[in-house]
Amino acid sequence: MSHHYSGPVLGFPQGDARLDLTDLYAFAKPGDPTRSILILNAHPSFSLEPRGPTRTDPFAPDALYEVKIDTDGDLVADIAYRVRFSDFECGVQTASIRRAVGADAAGTGDTGEVLITAAPVSLGATPDIVEGGGHRVFAGWRSDAFFFDVLGVLDGFNFSHTDFFADKDVCSIVLDVPNVSFGSGKIGIWARTLFQRDGHWATADRGGRPGQTPFLAGDVLAAYNAAEPAQDRQFIPAFAHALEHTGGYAHAEALRVAATLLPDVLSFDPARPTAFPDNGRALTDDVQDHFLAILTNGKVTSDGVGPHDDLLEDFPYLGPPHAARSSAPDGSGVAA
Repeated sequence: MSHHYSGPVLGFPQGDARLDLTDLYAFAKPGDPTRSILILNAHPSFSLEPRGPTRTDPFAPDALYEVKIDTDGDLVADIAYRVRFSDFECGVQTASIRRAVGADAAGTGDTGEVLITAAPVSLGATPDIVEGGGHRVFAGWRSDAFFFDVLGVLDGFNFSHTDFFADKDVCSIVLDVPNVSFGSGKIGIWARTLFQRDGHWATADRGGRPGQTPFLAGDVLAAYNAAEPAQDRQFIPAFAHALEHTGGYAHAEALRVAATLLPDVLSFDPARPTAFPDNGRALTDDVQDHFLAILTNGKVTSDGVGPHDDLLEDFPYLGPPHAARSSAPDGSGVAA
């Protein structure tokens, strides 16, 4: 469930599925070693509690979707890609993308150089792709590339080898980025969704590494989401407590393992082959098998499901959505 559901109650941040950060991917662009692909997925098409489809309108117009990049290892963002969306009206929504650097990137807000405005948000199978400022961008509904037997883990790790996400969709922001913009060497990446509270931006959901938040944050989830990666060491005891409970770790070992999971940043060197957990995350990386082994202290090492077969060879790489969505202006239409 990567970040698909945001805690023990399996709910959505602020009760809004559109704010739910599901996955972050970073991998070298196939066929072009000078560029990289960054993907922020949000808004899963299906809710576990209550069980059923979520909204049909893709992104929240009063929210900010953000990918942050640390280029010098200090856990402070040096680059930020920020995406805002228009209202969803008559089945149409558009996106505006900014790129912030320096102090602007480290801060919170929708500042930065405008790369693209009024990019169409895709609802159907054919992806709308826009270029600007040396970047290519896609935003819209796509097939969810995440794979996991989520019902099996909720049933006490009794896996049925059925991929819950095989027929599910997600709202994707896909960026084709020139590597020169990162500088050289390893970078750290995380994503977050933000909403307006009392006239200020507040974090609804955040993460870099897959799988951790729903299983390990527990009662500190709100504080965790409000924090920055540079502050993540304060959550080692909470993560360790969850590991002791789920995996039967001794206290000292749980603290050691928890420390390897924080800060919650996805490390990526564009010059090296992509493979989670060592470098970035590809769409086919079995991140949940990796995390299950950690969570259960080696007692469970696989859920028996694998990557999806609908991935594309070209941008935006994610397969077409499984469902056709209505053009209801309030997002209340049903998926067909």
